[in-house]
Amino acid sequence: MRRLPEDRTKLVFEKLSKYIGSNVKLLIDRPDGTYCFREMRDRVFYVSEKILTLAENFGPDHLLALGTCFGKFTKSGKFRLHITALSYLAPYAQFKVWVKPQAEQQFLYGHNILKSGLARITENTPKYQGVIVLNMNDVPLGFGVAAKSTAECKLADPLAIVGFNQSDIGEYIRCEDELC
Repeated sequence: MRRLPEDRTKLVFEKLSKYIGSNVKLLIDRPDGTYCFREMRDRVFYVSEKILTLAENFGPDHLLALGTCFGKFTKSGKFRLHITALSYLAPYAQFKVWVKPQAEQQFLYGHNILKSGLARITENTPKYQGVIVLNMNDVPLGFGVAAKSTAECKLADPLAIVGFNQSDIGEYIRCEDELC
């Protein structure tokens, strides 16, 4: 486990701020302790500093993972969030999209959100803004990008795409060998 270099730290925080805005600070300084990001084999882990000090007793060959995997760096150098970060991002999300029960299954299969499946959207959501997707019971289903702004959604055709699927909890089944 090593610290993230400056350029990679910037990429991670830019991606996180796309979904939770300035609440990134709340991820680091939590009431239950201080947390940090560490990198291991191009994967970024979110870990408590208490656990990190305990893990220093083990060599890097003996550690498979530590903390929660937030995402990975692609071969082209971009940062991609994993679905495992959803439970940490959802409480701090600035923009949210709620889907109807009949559209919930389609989203979990990896499809985009259509206007006909949209139940609610946070007011003043800009176009191409990162959003957290929830069902009608406020259970986080995944995250994506708003394809249309809130004003455009009101006037859109029922078969128009209003949200692009970036990651959903169906990935636990579809890509279970790639997540950790």
